Amino acid sequence: MSTEDTSYGVETSTSLTARPVKVLKHDETFAVFDDFGDCGRRAVSPEGIYFKDTRFLSKWDLRFAAGRAPLLLSSSHDDDGSALTVTLANPSLPGIPKDLIGVTRTKFLLSGCCHERLSLRNYDVREHHFEIELHFDADFKDLFEVRGTQRSVSAMKPELKAEIGTLMFQYVGLDDIARLTEITFLPAPTRITSKCAHFSINLPPGATTSIATRVRCADKYSMADDTTILSAYRAKRREAKLKCADIATVGSSNDVFNQHICRCTSDVTMLLARTRHGYYPHAGIPWYSTVFGRDGILTALFALWVAPEIAKGVLLHLADTQATAYDAKSDAAPGKILHEQRLCEMASTSEVPFQQYYGTVDATPLFVVLAGEYWLRTGDGDTIRQIWPNITAALQWCAELGDQDGDGFVEYFRQTPTGLSNQGWKDSHDAIFHADGRMAEGPIALVEVQGYVYQAYQHGAQMAEHMSDPHLAERYATLANRLKTDFHAAFWLDELDTYALALDRDKRPCGVVASNAGHLFMGDLVPADFARRCGRVLMGTGMWSGWGVRTLSTASARYNPMSYHNGSIWPHDNAVIALGLARYGMKSEVARIFEGLYAAQKYQTDGRLPELFCGSARRRGRGPVSYPVSCSPQAWAAAAPFALIKACLGMEIDASEKAVRLKAPVLPPMLNDITLNGISVGGGKISLRVLRAHDSVAVDVVSRTGDIEIEVGA
Repeated sequence: MSTEDTSYGVETSTSLTARPVKVLKHDETFAVFDDFGDCGRRAVSPEGIYFKDTRFLSKWDLRFAAGRAPLLLSSSHDDDGSALTVTLANPSLPGIPKDLIGVTRTKFLLSGCCHERLSLRNYDVREHHFEIELHFDADFKDLFEVRGTQRSVSAMKPELKAEIGTLMFQYVGLDDIARLTEITFLPAPTRITSKCAHFSINLPPGATTSIATRVRCADKYSMADDTTILSAYRAKRREAKLKCADIATVGSSNDVFNQHICRCTSDVTMLLARTRHGYYPHAGIPWYSTVFGRDGILTALFALWVAPEIAKGVLLHLADTQATAYDAKSDAAPGKILHEQRLCEMASTSEVPFQQYYGTVDATPLFVVLAGEYWLRTGDGDTIRQIWPNITAALQWCAELGDQDGDGFVEYFRQTPTGLSNQGWKDSHDAIFHADGRMAEGPIALVEVQGYVYQAYQHGAQMAEHMSDPHLAERYATLANRLKTDFHAAFWLDELDTYALALDRDKRPCGVVASNAGHLFMGDLVPADFARRCGRVLMGTGMWSGWGVRTLSTASARYNPMSYHNGSIWPHDNAVIALGLARYGMKSEVARIFEGLYAAQKYQTDGRLPELFCGSARRRGRGPVSYPVSCSPQAWAAAAPFALIKACLGMEIDASEKAVRLKAPVLPPMLNDITLNGISVGGGKISLRVLRAHDSVAVDVVSRTGDIEIEVGA
C-alpha cells in the first residue's frame, strides 16, 4: 500500500489508538465515529464521513442545551457490522437530574448516505422540557490531507446554505467537480443557527420521541436519494444477508473463537464494495477504503475456500483496469495490474499519483496466482476464458518488462519521483536494506516476488493446457523451471539459514532475516530441507514474538518494533507464512501462529485483528502493543483466520474431482473442535466437523448435498 513513503507519511495527530473509534462502511462511503457516535470533537482527527476519498462531514456532535455532553452507557456494532448503536443518558441539567432521559442512536450507511435515528425517552415520573443540539461542519478535505500530506495548492472554501429542514454544504474542487453534503432533519429543527440545529423537546412521563437525520454525500456522478430511514434500514439488512448468503460459516465449542470468526466474516463482507464486475474488498478503514490490487488478491486467496465469489469479483475488476500502455507518472506498463485507485481531488489533479497507480511489483504475478487457484477451486472455466488475454498479458510482463535485464528475476524501479520508492508489500521508504542498514538501490528483486512469479508460471502452464495452447504451456513451464534452477543460488544465505530479503541493482543480496522469505513456501520453488531450515528461523529467537512472526529480526540493523515494516507484526503476513509452512509439513508451527494471533485478537477493540501491531514480545497478562495508525478493519487481516484454518487442516478443494482433501490436519491449542458449514464444491455443499482425538484429530461429515468426496491423509 501507499503508506509511509516520505512524501505521504501519517502524522501522529491522526492516531487511531489515542481514542476508540467506531467505523461503518458501504461501497464508496465510510464513516469514523467516536464511541458517542460523533465525529470532529477534537481539532485534529481522522473522524468523519468520507465519500470517494473525501471527507464530506467533518463534525457531527450531539449535545444537550448549552453544549452539555451526554453520558455514554454503551457503544457497539450489530453482529454483522452493518449498524452502530449507542446508548446515552442525560447529564445533570437545570431541573433534570442525570440518567432520567435515555438516548439511543442507531447509525448506518447506505448508497452514499449516513442515516441516524435518535430516540429519546423520559424515564421520570414528571414531564421534562429540554433542548437537543446537533453541531455539524464539512471541510471536504482529501483523505491524504487528513493523513497529514501538505497540499501544494490552496483549496477552495465550502459554501453553506441552510433552510429549516435541510442544509447544504457545497464545494467545487480544483478538479472542477462539485461535491455536496446535504443534511436533512425529520422533524425540522426548532431553529438552525450557524452550523447547529436546535430541537426543543417536551416529554411527558414515560413518553418517547425520535429525530431522523440523513447526511447525503454526492458529486456530479451520484444519483439523488430520497430514501426514508425505515426503507433504507430494510434495504441495508437485505443487502447484508445477501452478501453472506453463500459464505461458508465456521463454529466451534470455543465461544470466544466463534465471536472472533464471526467478526472476521462481518468485517470482510462490510469491506466488500460493488463494482460492475461484482464485489471487491476495499483494503481497510480509514486510510485504504478503496481498491488495492495486492490487498484484494490476498484477501480473496485467504477467503477462497469460504467465499469463492469474492475472487471472481477481484479478478474481473483487476482485468478491467489492467494497464495497456506505458505511463511513467503512474508507473504503468502493458500487462501490469493495478496497485491503487483513488477518486479524490488531490489524485485527479495529480497532487498525488494514485488516481490509477500501478507502482507495485507483486500484484501482477499474484493476479495470475489467484486466477489459477480460483479455477482449481471452482472449475469456472468461463471466467478464466474471459480474462485469459489479461492473464497472458500479466505473464508476459513478468517474463519481459518485469525482468528488463533478462536474469530471470522480476525487479522494480519507480518511474516517477512522486511514486513509491519500494513497491513490494513492504513499501515503506526504509523497508529494503542491507545487513549494515544501508538502503538497497534499485532495480530491486524482492525474494517473495520470485516465489509469486514461480507460482504464476506454474498456474499459467496449467491454464494454458486447459485453453488448448500447449506451446504457451511449455513456455510457462520452461520459465518456471529456469527460475527454480537459478533462484536458490542467488538468494540463499547459508550463514543465516534463510533467503536474502532482496537483490539490489548490482545483484548483491540483502543479508537480512525478514518475514518475506516465508512467502516463498506457498509454492514449491525451494527445496524442502532449506524451506524447513528457513521456517525454523522464522519461528525462532528474534523473529517469533509470541503473538506472531515479526516482519524483521530483532538482530537486524533497522529493527524497531514500533515501525511499520521493520519489526511489527502483520496478521496477513503470518497467514501467508502459515500457508507455506503447512505445505512443508510444519503443522505445529502453523498452530503456534494461529494461537498467537487468536490471543492478540482477544485484546483488540471490537474483537478485530488490526492491520498490524507492534512487535514487542508477548508477556503474561499483557496484550500486544497497538500501532497508532493501524487500520481496523483491514480486509487481509480480517480474512487471515480463514487462511490459518486452511493451513491447520491442510485443506484443498478440487472442483474437477468434487473432492475436499485434508492433509495431516491439526487443531490449534484453543480449539478442541471446529465445524465448517456449507462449503460449496461443484454445485453441492458439504459440512465437516474436525475433533481433537488424543494426539490426532477425527473428521466427521455433518451434512452433504451432491456427490462430494472427503479425503483425509497424512
